[in-house]
Amino acid sequence: MNSLPLAGIKILDLSRLLPGPLATQMLADMGAEIIKIEDVNSPDYIRFFPPFVGDDSALYLSLNRNKQGIALNLKSEEGKEIFFSLVKTADVVIEQFRPGVLDKMGIGYNQAKTINPKIIYVSITGYGQTGPYSQKAGHDLNYIAISGLLANIGTKEKPAIPGVQIADVSGSYAAVNGCLAALLQLEKTGKGQYVDISMTDSAMPFATLIHANAWAENKNVERGNFQLSGALASYNVYETSDQKFVALGALEPKFWKTFCLAVNQPQWENRLFGTTEEIEQLKNDVAALFKSKTRKDWEEFSEQHDVCLSPVLGTNELQNNPQLQARNMVLETKTGNKKLNTIGAAIKFSESENQQPKSAPKFGENTDEVLTQLGFSNEQLAELRQKGIIL
Repeated sequence: MNSLPLAGIKILDLSRLLPGPLATQMLADMGAEIIKIEDVNSPDYIRFFPPFVGDDSALYLSLNRNKQGIALNLKSEEGKEIFFSLVKTADVVIEQFRPGVLDKMGIGYNQAKTINPKIIYVSITGYGQTGPYSQKAGHDLNYIAISGLLANIGTKEKPAIPGVQIADVSGSYAAVNGCLAALLQLEKTGKGQYVDISMTDSAMPFATLIHANAWAENKNVERGNFQLSGALASYNVYETSDQKFVALGALEPKFWKTFCLAVNQPQWENRLFGTTEEIEQLKNDVAALFKSKTRKDWEEFSEQHDVCLSPVLGTNELQNNPQLQARNMVLETKTGNKKLNTIGAAIKFSESENQQPKSAPKFGENTDEVLTQLGFSNEQLAELRQKGIIL
């Protein structure tokens, strides 16, 4: 097997919490060397979020595997000099501060490109570097509200807060895509560049089909009344007799017909569309059918009939799912003498094998190692530590 595709790419990670760290973890899974740089006096906040596995936050561990970690005072002149020494040998910097913060600190893209013209800066922010909202504070809920997603999630009565961070994670994927595209262009032109990622922008494609419907008809799609968000009996979630749930995705007519025949209800096939009352009645009929058997019964049914029917799995069921097992999507990592399951790498390569995951670094764990590679002596490290420049 060859090395992973991004082997030899060095990325400096200045990000915190979820979007940036998830992006750099995905890049690390593809072989990039990630150096996580934390403020010597203010580590990544997510380190302090419960629950804990031993002394470490499970949330932090789930976002920072396969990275090196250093603690550095970037507000000091000596800290900035060390940062720029790292920039000289790096390919990418990924950061997640509000627009203009790194420039004020003296370590922004314009300063860095004078040190290394090939450097790529990827900036992840809520609203992007431009526009009237660029300096606004926000979180995932704000970004999906502005992007049109939140208005289309929930019941007819009110929007519902999703149980997952949509804009944050879409921002992670956009950052990975932007990073890879910039690296490809660097190969062609020899020039680095600045990549502007807005979590609001990156969330919008989740609603591509709903927005297309709304813009075509010049009116909003009624929440809960879109074909892919609960309007159809054939594409819905149903409770089973043991208070669990299954997802029926029989969207195409052939799957719906197969389902209707398999449950001995052929008359349902032509009841899929009609008045609001007729559609609701069909949903109630289908719901009553699913409520008559356990989820396991319906899983066995789905093995016999090709109707796009799946169990709705809880987190603690994922590691036992044969499909996810086959894809190595639940990985066991160690931190000290404790173990933690984390999500595996979503991208598989035929010519290289994913590496055995290394646990997320302790605060400043690799500071000496990384700076020694830059040429710092033990005496210099001791002096920097005494000054509070490094941990």
